[in-house]
Amino acid sequence: MLDEVLEDLAAEQAALDGVLAALPQEQWSRRSRAAPWTVADVVLHLAQTEELAAAASHGQPPPWRRYGETVDAAMDALVRSEPGAPPRAVLVRWRTACVASRAAMRAGDPERRLRWVASTLKPATLATTRLAEHWAHALDITEPLDVDYPDTARLRHVAWLAHSTLPYAFRLAGHQPHPVYCELTAPDGATWTFGDPAVRSSITGPAATFCRVAAQRLAPDDAGLTTEGPHAETALRALRTYAVVALEPT
Repeated sequence: MLDEVLEDLAAEQAALDGVLAALPQEQWSRRSRAAPWTVADVVLHLAQTEELAAAASHGQPPPWRRYGETVDAAMDALVRSEPGAPPRAVLVRWRTACVASRAAMRAGDPERRLRWVASTLKPATLATTRLAEHWAHALDITEPLDVDYPDTARLRHVAWLAHSTLPYAFRLAGHQPHPVYCELTAPDGATWTFGDPAVRSSITGPAATFCRVAAQRLAPDDAGLTTEGPHAETALRALRTYAVVALEPT
């Protein structure tokens, strides 16, 4: 599984690289959808977090708490700590960090749990979170610039992550976790299923919109997804692919 995820992570990063390499320099200062970050800020954030993922793969837990009391605050503070880098330098740094991070995850013990944010993850799951973050931030960059960024079969990893973290999402939203079955239509028309179809609650519809809801890039009411059963609507509104937690002191 790790090799497959890393190959798709490399492909997702390559797709974003194709967009970034073609951007005129002036567009790097444009506001992204991840307000208040610019395009350059988003790419710097991806470079920084790939560097931290590589460090975590080498057994060095990221010092999030040094930068803020929540994940979002720490990420923003990291970006703000390095203002004004030229776009070309940011792009080269991100490319270098991507290669180093994938190599570190591939070289490690696939069963060893790595410290990341406020939990521990196996390398395959860490790679999946990195893919999900690159995909979501690619949307933050391309949509305001009206640049095409097609949905691909790599969204299966994002959908899997969103479904597998539903217990965390339920708790974060203040609810008791419940099983939910998801039946999603892939970009190529295939059907992806997650969970037990015998449970009482289900979410069905396009995988692309499911993933956008999970990445907080689309409101649940605008997704066109169908919910059935006592807990499906709550699950859809709680859905997420990333952690928003208070950080413990290191």
